[in-house]
Amino acid sequence: MILEAVLGVVISYLLGSIAFSIVIARWVKGIDIRQHGSGNAGATNTLRVLGKGPAVAVLLLDAAKGIAAVLIGRWLGGDHTEWVASLCGLAAVFGHNWPIWFRFKGGKGIATTVGVMATLAFVPSLLAGVLAILVIVLTRYVSVGSLVFALMTPFLILVIDQSMPLFWAGLVVALLAVVRHRKNLSNLIQGTENKLGAKKGVPHGKS
Repeated sequence: MILEAVLGVVISYLLGSIAFSIVIARWVKGIDIRQHGSGNAGATNTLRVLGKGPAVAVLLLDAAKGIAAVLIGRWLGGDHTEWVASLCGLAAVFGHNWPIWFRFKGGKGIATTVGVMATLAFVPSLLAGVLAILVIVLTRYVSVGSLVFALMTPFLILVIDQSMPLFWAGLVVALLAVVRHRKNLSNLIQGTENKLGAKKGVPHGKS
């Protein structure tokens, strides 16, 4: 079982390392998305640089690789399905954030996190997602909504599912989200964070 679990984690990391924002930006415009807009390899920056169509594609594909990683973990998990599925999901998020295929410079992993957590714990993720969407609608800060989703999910898992493997997985991805959004938090404090729909380059926060 240990060998299968390790194999699942490795496959999930490699899958997570496929940075669709980078791939699509190169395919559509022949550019490195990390050198444009906010510099982040994610759906929000893809929206700013390439528009709605490519951004939706990136969002769905990044979420899909999180879903696939959890399913791989469940397939290979044996008697420890929840733990292995959680580890595979975490590996996919790590892969997105630090992709081996793109010199370990990736995105912030929120779309992949959504795919992972929604597959591991659907109801807590749904509730956290609704709250996150409301925050984005009210504030127009995607970064704030992303952090709300990441931080609320493990709390809701603890309250609703009471599953420790899923709780620890949610807590780790929440901490990763905070680490990856530290620049956004600084920009929010300084009042320079980008709002959804703002003109490109004004201000210069990374989302």
